[in-house]
Amino acid sequence: MPMHKAILAIALLYLPCETLHAQQSGATGWRAPGSSSNATAAPQVRTARYDNGEADSPKTPGETPPAQAAPGNSLPAGATRAQVSKGTGALPNDHGQVWREYDITPYTMRVDATKHPEQTIVDWILRETGYEAWHSSPVGLLSADRQRLKIYHTPQMQATVADIVDRFVNKAAEQHGFGIRIITMKNPNWRARALPLMTPLPVQSPGVQGWIMAREDAALLLSELRRRTDYREHNPPHQMVFNGQSQVVSSIKPLSYTKGIIPTANVWPGYQPELATIDEGFNFEFSPLLSMDTATTDAVVKLKLTQVEKMLPVQLEAPSTVAPNQRTQVEVPQMTMVSLHERFRWPTNQVLLLSMGVVASPGPAKPNLIMDTLHLPKSPPRADALLMVESRGIVAVPGTAATGGGPAASTASRNTTFHGRY
Repeated sequence: MPMHKAILAIALLYLPCETLHAQQSGATGWRAPGSSSNATAAPQVRTARYDNGEADSPKTPGETPPAQAAPGNSLPAGATRAQVSKGTGALPNDHGQVWREYDITPYTMRVDATKHPEQTIVDWILRETGYEAWHSSPVGLLSADRQRLKIYHTPQMQATVADIVDRFVNKAAEQHGFGIRIITMKNPNWRARALPLMTPLPVQSPGVQGWIMAREDAALLLSELRRRTDYREHNPPHQMVFNGQSQVVSSIKPLSYTKGIIPTANVWPGYQPELATIDEGFNFEFSPLLSMDTATTDAVVKLKLTQVEKMLPVQLEAPSTVAPNQRTQVEVPQMTMVSLHERFRWPTNQVLLLSMGVVASPGPAKPNLIMDTLHLPKSPPRADALLMVESRGIVAVPGTAATGGGPAASTASRNTTFHGRY
């Protein structure tokens, strides 16, 4: 018998058996050529995981659908997914939760420095109430756009939120400004004469000190500091931050270095340097918020300071076919980093002074003609970093007129309701 006829005969005998076996076993992963068009199709990967009335939803209450592997992925045997349902279709109110919508356009319409000014309000609400209040029991909802702030929570939480929103939309404080100064002193001995003028303020960040003082005493202290040769200011003069807004001051210098090598077998010299950049300098953010009577001020202070002390060289072997003993040098940065993120409250008619301690200098040191000509080993610059914040009262904004009147003279502080430092 010719070979091709023998192969055809074997195929005709084998085909019906395999087709019958597939039909009896219920297999659907393979369909024989020439089989009927209404034969069972290949299985489809299920994507829906919740009860939506489709075929892939659990058939009985409490049934968890078996995990299905996505194309190209594999799951271990017996793996299961979380059970998801539609729930009752209504927001739970077992703790008396109520829905409220707050009009925040009086604030968002006057802030054009950011695309989403409503985010500032959301951030302050989270600081005041705590993040966990919106991610645990009772069920709560917090959402905002440029027009409205939508809140679903208990009446007690609604009262706290209403207080925060009122402070943002308060027209009596919308033109209230704060002056800030970022100062460094090489020697912290300025405290010797200044301490009798200052009242300590509680600070939780390690190494940071805080004080408040009368405006007259602050002016006297600033005048004495300016006489010192190590006095430096690192932000523009007369810089102003308005109530409810944030101001960022930064001085960043990118520093490039070689952190490693990438082998390239077909290109001389057999590797290419892997470059990286470190942003050296400081980034400071200040966000003040007055109370409704403008008697007290809350402010969030963020500071991140980075300084590269030196680069430590490391020799790496990079052999190639031409140079089997080839070596190259990479660098490992030795760095100093300072980070501060804390909230402060003080009477508006007084001046806030913060000291970060003797840290990496946020800017380049003043040139010294004598020392610079001598090639002597130098240590990275250090300085006592100071922040001075003073209320300037109602400040005229371009296109408007100042209405006069300063902050209330009362120094009574309100009860703190925020949780933690942030």
